[in-house]
Amino acid sequence: MTDTMIAVIGGSGLYEIDGLEGATWQSVETPWGAPSDQILTGTLGGVKMAFLPRHGRGHVHSPSTVPYRANIDALKRLGATDVISVSACGSFREEMKPGDFVVVDQFIDRTFAREKSFFGTGCVAHVSVAHPTCARLSEACLKAGWDAGITMHDGGTYLAMEGPQFSTLAESKMYRESWGADVIGMTNMPEAKLAREAELCYASVAMITDYDSWHPDHGEVDVTEIIATLMGNADKGRALVARLPRLLGAERHPCPHGCDRALEYAILTAPDARDAAMVAKLDAVAGRVLNG
Repeated sequence: MTDTMIAVIGGSGLYEIDGLEGATWQSVETPWGAPSDQILTGTLGGVKMAFLPRHGRGHVHSPSTVPYRANIDALKRLGATDVISVSACGSFREEMKPGDFVVVDQFIDRTFAREKSFFGTGCVAHVSVAHPTCARLSEACLKAGWDAGITMHDGGTYLAMEGPQFSTLAESKMYRESWGADVIGMTNMPEAKLAREAELCYASVAMITDYDSWHPDHGEVDVTEIIATLMGNADKGRALVARLPRLLGAERHPCPHGCDRALEYAILTAPDARDAAMVAKLDAVAGRVLNG
């Protein structure tokens, strides 16, 4: 067993964790550059916690410029075991209303301007993302949300778009009607893929702010309405996060779904053919298999 460290990556509207004891902002250096911001660490309910504002304090990073690799590496380097993404999204389903939360279990990745892997020339690896979120961690998020009185939806497909513009009406209808997506956002990819490569359990809590542009009674996305809903969602998000330590506990057992062993057979490059500089960059995310 190891110590649990719950890492929360906060999206639009969520910039802090309430009640964190011994809270300290830490700078973390990574081989992939600087993360979005310093990372707030402390304990909550006797469980180690880390909080990283995805867009940086003051919202300085667009979805395309978020340093996803540095963020995941930094959290892993600090000892994170479980990563919960909290992010704003639009809804493609009438029953998934603004103010509701969706615990996402699938993704369609339509991003194109981001580095999506820690691996590459000199050290090639292929991990499975057939089930890109951790069922154990997702269940804990569901229970925490229900306990906080939030309307939660168990499962949903998240369409990750590049942004920063919102969808056209034609795109919104296609994602909803032809592709079967349930919610749309700009930040969970490649974050989920990188978390899997780093052998971190990952869960995604999508906070609905709007109906995108498909809904005949709502028209195009209204940023002023989104911001108003964001503020209410942020309060709910903090309430959900506050309940996670009790559900996950201070002692961490191996993930029953194998998230923490995702690299076991994933690295294909022979040991004597691996690039030493690349291997050195992978010390935090893949050290267990490369140096074991």
